[in-house]
Amino acid sequence: MTHVFVAPHPDDVALSCGGLIASLRELGQNVAILTVFSGNTESDDLTTYQREALGFGSKTLWPASEAFNRSSILADYPTAAMVPSWAATDEGLDATQIDADSAAKRFWQRSSWYRRASIRNVSIAGQPVIDDLSTQGAVMTDEIIDAAAAGDLMARRRMEDERYAYFAEASIIFLDLPDAVFRGYEGDEQLLGAPRADDTAPFELLRTEITRLEPQKVYLPLGVGGHVDHQLCREVGVGLLAESRKWIMPGPDYTGAVVFYEDFPYAYWNEFGGLSDLGPDAFAGLPQDVNIFPTYADISDQMEYKITGIQMYESQMARLFDDTKAMADAVRAYGRTMGEYGEVNGAAERYWVTGRV
Repeated sequence: MTHVFVAPHPDDVALSCGGLIASLRELGQNVAILTVFSGNTESDDLTTYQREALGFGSKTLWPASEAFNRSSILADYPTAAMVPSWAATDEGLDATQIDADSAAKRFWQRSSWYRRASIRNVSIAGQPVIDDLSTQGAVMTDEIIDAAAAGDLMARRRMEDERYAYFAEASIIFLDLPDAVFRGYEGDEQLLGAPRADDTAPFELLRTEITRLEPQKVYLPLGVGGHVDHQLCREVGVGLLAESRKWIMPGPDYTGAVVFYEDFPYAYWNEFGGLSDLGPDAFAGLPQDVNIFPTYADISDQMEYKITGIQMYESQMARLFDDTKAMADAVRAYGRTMGEYGEVNGAAERYWVTGRV
């Protein structure tokens, strides 16, 4: 069982749920992040607005020091001249790798991909390893690094998402659907308005991935602020709640498992007060016997951890907050406000849980 956080874009889960994720990991709970609209298309024809909406800006070459960047790891079998005197023998190395691999397998047994700890990175029993599955797990490949260095913002954002997953000790899955900007939305009126009739929620794809992860809880955005990608993900959550009501081939009952999170910083900017602020159609498809009510997660001890995680999304910092200090001030201020609402002695994140009436 795992806690599945659905992120419309890279950074959404860190911004909105970073405190709860840190708390869950401290408790030893498995966390998986599903980043939905992380895909790319040709960007040459984007308008100025669309480029700014994505955060196109200065190019950055990330340091290649992360453990997930296998291109930075030396060969397993260096020449004799390169082997230091303290290097382990093959027999000793194999013994330690078997122990490490067994521990990793136990830890990630409910993850969406089979992660091995052995530096040999060799398949066991024909199971795929993460280097062979570009969309399953955080792997900083040369292709992604080169694209980010060349100015491909979506590649850069994906790298930031991978770095956050590594930092948060979470597994991550990229669905690589194109961002709304790449689907032709132009201007605030369209991007923050109702989704087009031909732009439907990716229900089947998300349901398949969520079901495969055997979730204990599924966290989806409320759509505060009205971004079309966030609204489409919210529709998936409503669809999951209605799934078990089918007369033919009913699905699993997600009531109680589906949780909606408040989209930060939109909720902070808009002074979001409750579900009525979303408009009358936000939960139009919700079954009549399902209720949604707020609960508060105490993140007082995880606040600085959350801020550190958000800092990893450097490409979005200036666009959303001007600078890192402004971001930290906003996160702390909103956390204190939620703590007051929830009568928490410190900072909190507010979630909207589902239950049977």
